[in-house]
Amino acid sequence: MSYGIKAYKAVGVKDDLAVADPHRVIQLLMQGALENLAKAKGFIERKDFPGKSKTLSKAMAIISALQKSLDMEAVADISDNLAALYDFMLNHLILASTENSVEKITEVMGLLLTIKSAWDQISVADREYGYELQSQRA
Repeated sequence: MSYGIKAYKAVGVKDDLAVADPHRVIQLLMQGALENLAKAKGFIERKDFPGKSKTLSKAMAIISALQKSLDMEAVADISDNLAALYDFMLNHLILASTENSVEKITEVMGLLLTIKSAWDQISVADREYGYELQSQRA
C-alpha cells in the first residue's frame, strides 16, 4: 500500500476517534484487532515472522484493552463472560504465534466477529440508556 493511502487511512481513523462516542470507539478497536489478525494470517502464510509478530502484538494489545475496558460492575455475568473470552483469545493468540497457526487465529477472529456483530446491533436508544446509567453511577 502506498504511503499516501496509509496516511489517509490513519488520518481517517484519528478523525473518527476524535468525534466517536464510547460505543464507536469499541467498534473501531474490534475492527482494528480483526484487521491485524487478518494481516497476521497472511504473514504466517508468507513466512514473514517479524510481520506476524508485529500484527499479532497489535491485535493482542487491542484485545487486552477491550478486556480492561469492561465495566465489571454493570452486568457482572456478561462482563465476567467477556473477560474470560478475551482471556481465552489472548492465550489462543500466544499459541497461534508460537505454532504459526492460521487456524487458531481464524478461531479468535470468529469469536471476535461474533462479539462485534452483537455490539454493532446495539440500538442508539440502548446506548443512550447505558450512557445515562453510567453517568448516574459516576
